[in-house]
Amino acid sequence: MKHDLAAAENSPASRFLSHAPGELTHGRLVRLGEGVGKVVYASQNWVVKRDRSPSEILALIALWKSIRKIEHLLPGRLGERLLEKPSRQIRLLRVLVQGFTLVVPRGVWFASHIGEMWRVHRSRDERGEILARSRLAGEFLTPERIQFPPVRVKVGGWPGWLTVSEATERVEATLHQRLLDLARARRFEELESWLDRFLELRPEGWRRGVFSIDSHLKNFGVHENRIVLIDAGGLTDDWAEIESRLTFEEVVKEPHIQLGLGAALGARPDIADRFNKRWKALVNRSEVRRHWPANGS
Repeated sequence: MKHDLAAAENSPASRFLSHAPGELTHGRLVRLGEGVGKVVYASQNWVVKRDRSPSEILALIALWKSIRKIEHLLPGRLGERLLEKPSRQIRLLRVLVQGFTLVVPRGVWFASHIGEMWRVHRSRDERGEILARSRLAGEFLTPERIQFPPVRVKVGGWPGWLTVSEATERVEATLHQRLLDLARARRFEELESWLDRFLELRPEGWRRGVFSIDSHLKNFGVHENRIVLIDAGGLTDDWAEIESRLTFEEVVKEPHIQLGLGAALGARPDIADRFNKRWKALVNRSEVRRHWPANGS
């Protein structure tokens, strides 16, 4: 792992600049999105990330578990909407839960299932970043990454500013958002062409000895006419994890639902059916092993 980390940090895909791009330091960066472990801020062409504190992550995991338990009691699709798209309500709830996590000794949290989920998330996130930088960067599979001397930038919302030393090329949209937009515009031929590109992309990672166990379309971005990986947290080269995920894939009857495309393809079950058949034919043990490098695990 140390060797991979060194290779990732010295990847030729990272450009080293003498100073940060002016657009990062002139003006305030907008809050672009957030996940369990990071919050993303953006200028016109670049994004920077703020790593969440352990207490923030614990609070989000606790909140996620609680909403999952009571989701069936909430009116309409409220629970699903809260989990799918972070909102001010979720942020407020997270702050309240975080205050509670700070009162309870951290050892109590870490000894619980929530603590176990936190450790798994942190481990997968760190490993995924290393694998992405060492095996995928520089091959048009991930956005360009630049590094520069530490600089202070203004950001929207809390904490108001960050000190950053790297930035990543900004994508036009997540693949999930692009597909939803195309569905709303009823441009289904174009939507299906993006799904075809996504299916063509998956074996590219396998050929480089990495597999995504979290292939949700929000983890991928659209840049011009290509798809790039923007969240590497689900990447692994561990065959035990890969086989576990493929075992799960065997029992998934409608992969498009699992990927968050239920609403987008509700009006076109024919596209959903074609996609599901291609997904099942591709994402299985024999196909993954066929594309896996000979010197891999």
